[in-house]
Amino acid sequence: MTSGILLIDKPRGKTSFHLVAILRRLTGVRKIGHTGTLDPFATGVMVLLIGRDFTKMSDRFLSEDKEYEATVCLGKATDSYDIDGAQVSSSDIVPTLEQVETSLASFQGEVLQTPPMFSAKKVGGKKLYNLARQGIEIAREPVLVSLKTTLVHYEYPFLSLRVSCSKGTYIRSIAHDLGQMLGCGAHLTELRRIRSGLFHIDKCTKLEMLTPENVSQYLVS
Repeated sequence: MTSGILLIDKPRGKTSFHLVAILRRLTGVRKIGHTGTLDPFATGVMVLLIGRDFTKMSDRFLSEDKEYEATVCLGKATDSYDIDGAQVSSSDIVPTLEQVETSLASFQGEVLQTPPMFSAKKVGGKKLYNLARQGIEIAREPVLVSLKTTLVHYEYPFLSLRVSCSKGTYIRSIAHDLGQMLGCGAHLTELRRIRSGLFHIDKCTKLEMLTPENVSQYLVS
């Protein structure tokens, strides 16, 4: 029976559950988990745990830090804080590079972050995104996260960031909160996870390369 850790470069437009379903068909193994979901529009490192011996280790992997490349669009805010959401506001304000750099100083070190309504986080036993889809917004407790946010490039309306962060961090919330600080609104348009714990994107396999005959060759453990 196939078992181990498989690193996949998740394609855009696919859910994390979609990857699990494909691997179940390829391997014939029902017990498959992962070490952190990615939104459908996001790409990059997905650590898949195949077989009971490896899914038992999920808590250990979930606690590890992660690293992302992100593109933020200024001037438009969405209800989900990302490109898949409905636009809720727009602005003609064009922040200067100095203003962007000053605001990004607030996203360094230990930061209290409020989870977005469009998230799988549960409050009172209910997933927030189920409430959000009904037009319901409730108070969410801020969570302490650890961030290192680096500005890679800025050319209005887009700015590119690299973010190293602790578990439970929402990069969408960084985009939204940054837009609020700058007074223009913002949302996330691209997100790529380039590292999850010790696992880097350059060690990941494209989903289309996998077959029932070769999937075991791509296991890293």
